[in-house]
Amino acid sequence: MRPGSMAKTAEQPRERFTNFTPYEMKKGEEYMSAEMLEHFKDLLLQWKQELMEEVDRTMHHMQEDAANYADPSDRATQEEEFSLELRTRDRERKLIKKIDQTIDRIDKDDYGFCDQCGVEIGIRRLEARPTATLCIDCKTLAEIRERQTGI
Repeated sequence: MRPGSMAKTAEQPRERFTNFTPYEMKKGEEYMSAEMLEHFKDLLLQWKQELMEEVDRTMHHMQEDAANYADPSDRATQEEEFSLELRTRDRERKLIKKIDQTIDRIDKDDYGFCDQCGVEIGIRRLEARPTATLCIDCKTLAEIRERQTGI
C-alpha cells in the first residue's frame, strides 16, 4: 500500500468525546432537568462538531491526494479508498441529521423518554447513545423482531 494512503489512517482508532465527563445527578434532581438537558445538548453539539471536522479533513485529503496514477492497480486502490471514505462520510451525514433531530427534541423538551412506552431511557444509555429514542427494553424487542422478520 502507498505511504500516506487513506487505509493507513483508517486503521488508527479515532477517540470520540475526549473531553467527555459523565453527568452526575445531584441529590433530589429531577430526570431531564435543565442542567441535564444542557449536558446532552453540549454532548451532541460536540459530537456534531467532530463529525463536521472529519468531513473537512476528508475533503482536503481527497483534494490533496487525488492523483492520476499511471498504474491501473494504484488508481484502483485510490478509487477504492476514496469510495470507502465517502461511504463512511455518508453514514456520518445521516448521523449529523439524527443529531440535529435530537437537538430539536431537546429544545422542545421531548428528550430522554422512550418513544414507545414513555419510560425514562436513562442517563447512562443516553451518554452511550445520545440519539437513542427507545429504552433498552423496547430496543431489545425491536431488534428481536427485526431478526425474526428480517425487516
